Amino acid sequence: MTKNIDWQNLGFSYIKTDYRFVARWKDGSWNEGELSTDHMITLHEGSTALHYAQQCFEGLKAYRCKDGSVNLFRPDQNAERLQKTCARLLIPAVPVNLFIRACKEVVKANQEWLAPYGTGATLYLRPFIIGVGENIGIRPAPEYIFTVFCCPVGSYFKGGMKPSNFLVSEYDRAAPNGTGGVKVGGNYAASILPHEQAAERNFADAIYLDPKTHTKIEEVGAANFFGITKDNKFITPDSPSILPSITKYSLLYLAKERLGLEAIEGDVYIDQLDQFAEAGACGTAAVISPIGGIQHGDNFHVFYSETEVGPITQRLYQELTGIQFGDIEAPEGWITKVELD
Repeated sequence: MTKNIDWQNLGFSYIKTDYRFVARWKDGSWNEGELSTDHMITLHEGSTALHYAQQCFEGLKAYRCKDGSVNLFRPDQNAERLQKTCARLLIPAVPVNLFIRACKEVVKANQEWLAPYGTGATLYLRPFIIGVGENIGIRPAPEYIFTVFCCPVGSYFKGGMKPSNFLVSEYDRAAPNGTGGVKVGGNYAASILPHEQAAERNFADAIYLDPKTHTKIEEVGAANFFGITKDNKFITPDSPSILPSITKYSLLYLAKERLGLEAIEGDVYIDQLDQFAEAGACGTAAVISPIGGIQHGDNFHVFYSETEVGPITQRLYQELTGIQFGDIEAPEGWITKVELD
């Protein structure tokens, strides 16, 4: 049974579903965790998540395939990235097997919220960890909560697979040696104002330059940047301040192995955009969002088109989503099946 939802017109917003997974860390270990119907969390007023931002999260999706089965796309990579984030914030790491089990249980318990194949919608999973418990000093929390909830979603950017324009922000997303390379809420809190400023000028989101020199593109709002050069190179920025996107690394592989492009992690200078025939933003939420143009100061640079998707970007999108929805053979280890009743 599938929920009666207008799947074709879903945006990217919260919708309460039936179950979420909750595990707790106390006295040196995580418990087994369990499904819960309670979508509210009660915290001690001294919780480090509230005062010192000791919290982190992940994002991944479940995909309904043509044969009715359900795919998770590279969840082990999300689990490992979460562990790296935990190490940066002195949060006890969630074991990979606990992470994947939690995701599977949430999908199975909420299978009525899985979008039908062919609608383009997916079931978005949001795992997160928060430091909780009695505390007032700046130190690791005495207890932690690990939760995974889900909701059905459509496109992150309005228009989906259509070009969007972006505005280069004067703000920095993260400090040079800060937390830009891990998935913590503080990075996103810092992006709320630049995003609103971009939206007020009718841009999809802000683009952030490197915090040291302000000469190189680092991230596109809540996604990673990529460009296709005129001589068929797939280039994406390389910096310790960039969140290592699982989608980005998947595209690097697909660009090289499936499309025959030269795939490079390197510098993308804001004053050298003429080298690119196409450009885009990529991430779990964004998937691939083609970039029509970038406004930098008084200069507006258009890539392939403000209205049409470039051919290589289109091929990458088809390859990636084809793998995620089970229509194209995936590289070994990329797909984890969720067993439904």
